[in-house]
Amino acid sequence: MSPRVLVIVLCHNGVELTLACLESLRRVEYERADVLIVDNASTDGTPELVRARFPEVTVVEAGANLGFAAGNNVGLRYALDHGYDYALLLNNDTVVAPDFLKTLVAATEADPAVGMAGPLIFYHDRPDILWSAGGAIDWQRGASRMLGLNEQNDQEDRASREVDFVSGCALLVKRAVLEQVGLIDERFYMYYEETEWCIRAARVGYGVIVVPQARIWHKISPEKRAASPIVHYYMTRNRLLFLRMTGANWRAFAHTLFLEYLRTLTSWSLRPQWRGMRSQRKVMLWAIADYFSGRVGRAPGRVASR
Repeated sequence: MSPRVLVIVLCHNGVELTLACLESLRRVEYERADVLIVDNASTDGTPELVRARFPEVTVVEAGANLGFAAGNNVGLRYALDHGYDYALLLNNDTVVAPDFLKTLVAATEADPAVGMAGPLIFYHDRPDILWSAGGAIDWQRGASRMLGLNEQNDQEDRASREVDFVSGCALLVKRAVLEQVGLIDERFYMYYEETEWCIRAARVGYGVIVVPQARIWHKISPEKRAASPIVHYYMTRNRLLFLRMTGANWRAFAHTLFLEYLRTLTSWSLRPQWRGMRSQRKVMLWAIADYFSGRVGRAPGRVASR
């Protein structure tokens, strides 16, 4: 008998994205999968519309915008409490191939040492171009990167392989991992949380793999994300938090702070062509200051209002 899987779709508004994601999940070729919506206090009628159009989907309303980490933890606790063998984190701005889940589960079941797995993730508006084929960490520079980013797909015929992390956009995790290493660390709020989670699992002996035969498509705009002050805040602060929590050496911190952050801040301050980045510069300074002052979790209001 196939393992039971809980698909956790976290959302905060974006109801049309969520409905399209659920429509694609309806076509998934896996009998023992249930879908759980965790709604982070949407104001666009998401819970009501999901219940009306997808009565087979369970909806849990968090009552507040808990962020990615704590919101998904609501779903992970549900999976543990209801006896699921696997949980799958899935962004609401994705659509999935019908066979992606059975392919992920089969690859993970084939090796008892594997604890987490992810699919190939493509851009929705460029469906043959990769956004992620897993991720790698350069521990000397303290930097993480997506493998396969912006490449034409030539990986579908490749075997599953180990990576340093897989994106929380679509991450399958075994129950045993949840029981042994715990849930997502909520100090991150969002960004870098799944990277730290994967490292935590790997350090107790679980493999983290990408499965090239499993495919999903992500409605993401790298340009909009790069221009977002709030994203820049979390990416700046949480990279330092990630390095500290994973015990990275001083070289990684020095490279991050002085060769990357200081250089970026100097360039944005002095070069005329970067005048438009002054808002980003301010947010970056706040992020660094908040890291050193011990502020974690949700960004302060001054950042969210930028």
